[in-house]
Amino acid sequence: MTFAMNESAVPSTHFTPKMVALDIDGTLVDTAGNMPDEVHAAVRRVAEAGVPVVLATGRGWLATQPIFEMLGLPQGWSVSANGAVIVHNPPFRLVHEVLFDPRETIEKVAQVLPTARLCVERGLVRYASRPFPEGELMGEVHIVELEELCAHPVSRLIIREPERDGDDVFHELVTELGMHDVSYFVGWSAWLDIAPLGIDKSTGLQMVCDDLGISASDVLAIGDGHNDVEMLRWAGRGVAMGQAPDEVKASADWVTDAFDDLGTVRELDRWFGNPAQRAAAADRRRPIRA
Repeated sequence: MTFAMNESAVPSTHFTPKMVALDIDGTLVDTAGNMPDEVHAAVRRVAEAGVPVVLATGRGWLATQPIFEMLGLPQGWSVSANGAVIVHNPPFRLVHEVLFDPRETIEKVAQVLPTARLCVERGLVRYASRPFPEGELMGEVHIVELEELCAHPVSRLIIREPERDGDDVFHELVTELGMHDVSYFVGWSAWLDIAPLGIDKSTGLQMVCDDLGISASDVLAIGDGHNDVEMLRWAGRGVAMGQAPDEVKASADWVTDAFDDLGTVRELDRWFGNPAQRAAAADRRRPIRA
């Protein structure tokens, strides 16, 4: 995939974000979960401008909440589990949860990839077939038999194969399983997220917009993963991080710098920085999808 400089795609002065949707991993925090001070300050500038900041993540709420609190966000919305769970906080209120029956997928995975670890989420409770690598799942996880994993509808199914890294293992698995009744997102380090059919970050964000009376065309969204593609296409301005895969960049209106180069800060400062910060951000010309 090649990206060409496109001066006509330079952000329009007519666009003013009325809501900002932010992915977490690779956009707000690094792989170790650390948030740079500059990123924290940039997001705070958005919140202090009175513009809603909505976290839109594949994480469950228990792993989303610490980021919400770290940023000191005011009462508002978060979209978790790739759009299947919508929360209003604080105080915590589970506003919407989309469930699906995981049995068929779990049984297929158990046959095709018996070494995989499986985890399901129901509300705020997690059940797993085996322990995941340390630090990957936050909060309490109940270890149960496969039959218990299949017993009730869930909002999220995670398939993890720590003995095999890379996307290929799950691209092959998806093809072999023929997943037609669920939505799936291939993540990092042999991690596959499965959500209810037709659910992704954009569907959850649309519900938030409907409640706030905001058009998708007035939303600025930033992300870096395969599960951000629909969100970036849906938003009025979808921005891919510089380290994002080509498929993600191709779905975006603009590509900012990589996380390590504070690409999130540069994009947010374009709209919410002081005059000097806005000028510095606007001077950066990044590749745009042709």
